[in-house]
Amino acid sequence: MKFTNEDILMIALRQSAIDSACAPEDFLGNKNKIFLSRPSPDARRYLTLPYECDLTSYGNCVVASVSERCYAPAEAYIKRFSAVDCFETPGLHILSSALRSMGLDVCFMAHYCLPDVGIIRPLDCLYETRILTRNDFGGLYLPEWSNALCAKRPQLDMLGVGAYDGERLIGFAAASADCDTMWQIGIDVLPEYRRRGIASALTSRLACEILDRGYVPFYCHAWSNLASSRNAIKSGFRPAWVTVTAKSIEYIDEINGKDAN
Repeated sequence: MKFTNEDILMIALRQSAIDSACAPEDFLGNKNKIFLSRPSPDARRYLTLPYECDLTSYGNCVVASVSERCYAPAEAYIKRFSAVDCFETPGLHILSSALRSMGLDVCFMAHYCLPDVGIIRPLDCLYETRILTRNDFGGLYLPEWSNALCAKRPQLDMLGVGAYDGERLIGFAAASADCDTMWQIGIDVLPEYRRRGIASALTSRLACEILDRGYVPFYCHAWSNLASSRNAIKSGFRPAWVTVTAKSIEYIDEINGKDAN
């Protein structure tokens, strides 16, 4: 299937609308909007829905998807700040303060990228690359490949591209079928092989393989992960949307390895 960039954006907007319990066009207006979150069998499969408080922006406005108890403070927040300021400190301190009174706080801040079909192509690799399928993944659920594969949801891992130095796997990009139309790419390269263009070679080839199979690849990274951001851009991806998601303080403490008691 041949995609245009407009096709890809619309597919992403439709998926975000499912995830945020709104309509695709709600992300394209100039007015921030708020909706009550609800679960959906068509949502991205790693999401925990309904949300307590999630903010999503494709650049024009903010769509807040929230629980009933978070509705009032989230509505006040998105009415007070612009789309850009909603995702930046010092504004986020206001949201954090309101959420903490309910046992919640800002947890995840993510940046999502979509492929630019006008430039994306498989990049050359200094090492041999091989296409890997689900049948090849069994022995690869290891810490060094934890960004490429997810041991908690192995049934979603569909396709991969590996880089080999002889018979040693030195880099690995894999895709998970996180929803019916979009597959997410994760990438790992062994430390001693980094800065050799392996990540972008694997990411770009896997993205093209996904597109050829009729799915839209997407790439997510933390805002502060500059290496991952550079890899996305070099591989032919461009920024598409951002999110801020709140979780319980207990959950945050668990991630941080802190005893909440």
